[in-house]
Amino acid sequence: MNSVILRAEHITKTFPGVIALKDVSFDLREAEIHALCGENGAGKSTLIKLLSGIHPHGSYDGRFEVNGAEARFASIADAGRTGISVIYQELALVEEMTVAENIFLGREPKRWGGLIDWPTMFREAKALLDRFQVVLDPAAQVSSLGVGQKQLVEIVKALGKDSKILILDEPTAALAEHEVLVLLDILRDLRKRGIACIYISHKLDEVFAIADRITVLRDGTSIVTKSAADTSKSEVIKHMVGREINDLFPRRASTPGEIIFETKNLTVRDAATNEDRLHDISFQLRAGEVLGIGGLMGAGRTELLMHLFGAWGERRSGSVSISGKAMRASKPADIIREGLVLVSEDRRRYGLVLEHEIGFNLSLSSLEQFSSAGFINQGRETTRNRHFFDSLRIKATSLQATAGKLSGGNQQKIVLGKALMTEPKVVLLDEPTRGIDVGAKIEIYEIINRLTAEGKAVILVSSELPELIGMSDRILMLHEGRIGGEFSRAEATQEKLMAAAMGHVIGATVEQ
Repeated sequence: MNSVILRAEHITKTFPGVIALKDVSFDLREAEIHALCGENGAGKSTLIKLLSGIHPHGSYDGRFEVNGAEARFASIADAGRTGISVIYQELALVEEMTVAENIFLGREPKRWGGLIDWPTMFREAKALLDRFQVVLDPAAQVSSLGVGQKQLVEIVKALGKDSKILILDEPTAALAEHEVLVLLDILRDLRKRGIACIYISHKLDEVFAIADRITVLRDGTSIVTKSAADTSKSEVIKHMVGREINDLFPRRASTPGEIIFETKNLTVRDAATNEDRLHDISFQLRAGEVLGIGGLMGAGRTELLMHLFGAWGERRSGSVSISGKAMRASKPADIIREGLVLVSEDRRRYGLVLEHEIGFNLSLSSLEQFSSAGFINQGRETTRNRHFFDSLRIKATSLQATAGKLSGGNQQKIVLGKALMTEPKVVLLDEPTRGIDVGAKIEIYEIINRLTAEGKAVILVSSELPELIGMSDRILMLHEGRIGGEFSRAEATQEKLMAAAMGHVIGATVEQ
């Protein structure tokens, strides 16, 4: 058995009015991948912030040891000097800098006179990217990258420091299936080289594919630690939520109604590159139906939804209609009035004003409902906010709680509530369960069921194939900006969907 490289003993951390961690203990062994599982709010992020020095020694009770010696981190730099690196779920990149500059930020290679050695930096960045099989231009500006590509930059940045302990917080939340496989291979290689990893993920397939041991946190307490070989997904879920969950994808059977939304021969150009990104996209969507859209990163999933919402791209040809009428609007505010709304994949950047309270965020897209002569009827606004706060079961002290301080699952519920308050006919969901726990996922799936039961239509973009299969009535797979295949729920398999995403169609036969 490998020796213990990191130990947490009886860790308790409190914030005003909240016990975030209560008597948590676990250990990490050399060359081990140890998974931490738990619902949002279980204490995983707080534990990471203690381990990384964000919450310094003295602000908590208990003891940390690294290589047998007590660790009293006063800062992130202290933790880094002991060989601990953290990849956070919220990206910490400088958008205006290049990939190479971000990878070497704070440790830039220097030449004589203290000047940055730019050729060396770009050469070494390219070598790191190649080493970890990440296909990115080191000279590309980070602001030009997609969410998943930015996540890969974060990973390479951390791995490039030759850390002995690597902590990964939802590292694959923004990655496509093939990129997840690349990352898992990278971690297996690190394990062979003696590096220990703490791996935090809500994706239990990944956890069981990579972890040696699993520790479950619930309500700030460590519930159980088991060898991955000696437990199961169902047992881990039971420990996480405190109850049995028998159906991870509770899609209710629906009878689709009339065609409510349609695109015909949609071709869209990226104004930044002047190149076509979407080609000849045609599909229909019926009332009460969930249409799943998948594809590899860069296939055009997010671009399609952003364009339909009026937030991206220059339409070169094609048409879009809702309830049989051509949509002429080209701005999000006008498109919302026509009955279409988008829940973005990046809730913190595009979905929320993090420093404002829940109520402010919930009604932000619907203020016209409560306005008269330029004044907002605050009583009506609060009543409507309270309805969505209660019906979505947002876990917070009140509508006045700050959105940015809530868990990912509760933030996602606010974004959904804001969208639903506009009373849409069609709801576009871009990765709606990214980075949230099993219990919160099921609540969002039930919201989807409720929407379709009310006759609304849903387009669900997801990089998780089991989610697409489990929650969609039909599935479109995009390949390089084109429809690579269309499948009914009954005929969809992960193999068929992945083949279509790669441009190879296997038996896609769907009647509209």
